[in-house]
Amino acid sequence: MTIYSLYIYDRHCACVYYHDWHRTRRPKPAVEGGILPAVSQAVLAPVAESNPSTLAPYSSPRNTLTSASGVVVAVNEFNAQSTASPLLQAPPSPVGVSSTGLAFDEEVKLVYGVVFSLRNMIKKLSGRDEQFVSYRTSAYKLHLFETLSGYKFIMLSDPGTESLRFVLRQIHVGPFLEYVVRNPLINMDSKEYGVDNEYFRASVDRMIRGSSFFP
Repeated sequence: MTIYSLYIYDRHCACVYYHDWHRTRRPKPAVEGGILPAVSQAVLAPVAESNPSTLAPYSSPRNTLTSASGVVVAVNEFNAQSTASPLLQAPPSPVGVSSTGLAFDEEVKLVYGVVFSLRNMIKKLSGRDEQFVSYRTSAYKLHLFETLSGYKFIMLSDPGTESLRFVLRQIHVGPFLEYVVRNPLINMDSKEYGVDNEYFRASVDRMIRGSSFFP
């Protein structure tokens, strides 16, 4: 049982967070302007990676409100340039990992489109009381957990994995509420930024790696 990736979508259908673990084929970086800032450093467009000002528009010599991390980074008066946290930097491509040939901004649209279409189909065929929670193919299984506020937590795993809705719910009631909802520096409905920040990413990563689904 292996977890591949996690997507979080807001109520406006935009992907606001992405995290992957055991993907054998990674997407290409998103085109410039294809995704919101502060979703994942691993899939940012190259121009965004080379321009730190697009990731941290709020800065001062002493304190930096970094939208990409969602936390206040204290900088002493002798060092006005703060470096990004290693956890939020784009990880090196693992050996043997190829590309899907699909840009990340196109991938997130396809993932959301599949969920949207299947959910509507199930409601039309089975009634409004029926819920879409997962579907399986020969290559992967998709798990869905939707909050009352309209946020969708989507996880991809290997086909033999049991339901991961409880894992998605734990991410929502734990790290998401603690480091996103209660974070005064994150505007969840801004339509301009994602919710990626150092503490949320570290907490999600620790939770997944400590689960029985991580080999």
